[in-house]
Amino acid sequence: MSPHENRPREDGLPQDPQDMKLMIHALADGELDAAAALAVERRMAADPALAAEHARLVALRGAVASVPRPTVSDDFLARIAAIAEVKDAEDTAEPPAAKAAPLPSAQPRGQVIAMQPRAARWYNSFDWRQMAASIVLTAFLASGATQWLATADNGSDSFAVAVANGHRRSLLAATPVDIVSSDRHTVKPWLDGRIGVSPPAPDMAKDGYALLGGRVEVIGDRPMPALVYRHHEHLITLVAEPRQNEAKSVPVADNLSAGGFLLVHWTDDAFSYWAISDAERPALDDFVARFRAAIIANPAAGGPG
Repeated sequence: MSPHENRPREDGLPQDPQDMKLMIHALADGELDAAAALAVERRMAADPALAAEHARLVALRGAVASVPRPTVSDDFLARIAAIAEVKDAEDTAEPPAAKAAPLPSAQPRGQVIAMQPRAARWYNSFDWRQMAASIVLTAFLASGATQWLATADNGSDSFAVAVANGHRRSLLAATPVDIVSSDRHTVKPWLDGRIGVSPPAPDMAKDGYALLGGRVEVIGDRPMPALVYRHHEHLITLVAEPRQNEAKSVPVADNLSAGGFLLVHWTDDAFSYWAISDAERPALDDFVARFRAAIIANPAAGGPG
């Protein structure tokens, strides 16, 4: 029996996995009311598979939305308009339909025969404007698919988009964290108990960056720890991807952007960090500098909770 079937029905959501997938799609499309959306988000927080499906859908929507629209030349539009004008002229000059032939004399007297109008030729119902719109749409989808595939091939870009989508979801959720605490001795064991890894979580409240807690982000079907800090009215999400053995250390931070947010990316011996926020670039850079300095000054902040 699946965990969906074992879960109590207190949240009012369907227990069947396929029905729950439809709820995930509805959440990604913005079709749920506030109460239903909150219930689905709570279900996702307890089920990494559902969270991964939602992350995949949001990433897909973001990738399609970021595809640039193709530029249609004025010459192309003029040619389509000319075709439409020619078609309108042909419709105006079309002769009236021929009159129906008289009934044959051989028909039995008193029998009524319904005369059906002659079927219009197939091209009379063809709209050149529809064809023009189809051509433009095809060009857009073709160029968009090429751009999307090119972006998907770039691992760093696609990861940055996934981080941005996760940060956006946290801003829309009832709470941006799964565990609410400013104490690393609470946040780190919580993360470690759920996904087996937890990043350093230094206390930087005196520097203007208060730790709010942590949550689990699912990126590329992989659960990853994320810390959330508050700086004035801005939230900063710090995703810590455990480094692979073959990955190279990149100690110098890279300033990036994705999904309308600013990002800073760097790596150390244990993690590849992605800090993202809607704060100004100087504030985000200052957060990264202080976070890195705090880890160096207090290695215990990265130790077990």
